[in-house]
Amino acid sequence: MTARGIIGTFLLLTATVGSLYLAQSLRTDEVEITSTEAVRSGFYLRTARILGTDINGKLLYEIEADFAEQLSDDLIELQNVRIKYSAGSKVPWKLTADTASISGDLELLELRGNVIATSAEGFSGNITEIRTQYLKLDPKQFRAETDLRVQVRIGSRSLTATGMLALLQENQITLKSNVSGKFVP
Repeated sequence: MTARGIIGTFLLLTATVGSLYLAQSLRTDEVEITSTEAVRSGFYLRTARILGTDINGKLLYEIEADFAEQLSDDLIELQNVRIKYSAGSKVPWKLTADTASISGDLELLELRGNVIATSAEGFSGNITEIRTQYLKLDPKQFRAETDLRVQVRIGSRSLTATGMLALLQENQITLKSNVSGKFVP
């Protein structure tokens, strides 16, 4: 091989190594994105208001919440919940809770944390208050039920029990077991 061939081979080899280096430096590596949480579909709302109607479209009840989030197709989670029935439904009860889960078809609400139901009508004209930590509410059937400890206050009278069924439209409360009370004349 001549000196000219050796220099040509060396230049060709240098150009090849240089182009490989340049190609490597310009190549963009694929970035692998890993997520610890799957992308959620659904919605969230601040200051949510849900209206429940009867089969004729008349307003039965109103649910207000400071925050609502759709967790799945058939489950909505609410925070700082307030429920009141319309005057036309003739249900004198208002309910509040820290959180609530509501089915997508609005058939059942599960109220949790500082659940309070109040009524200004009935029971000797005194305000009636029910307190518990968990309550299932069927708003269209006007039924509220729990198997947990419940406290019922009617004016200065107080009852505690384990479990309760309230028929809100009839303004009727049935305590299930372990009933004890305090009645001040």
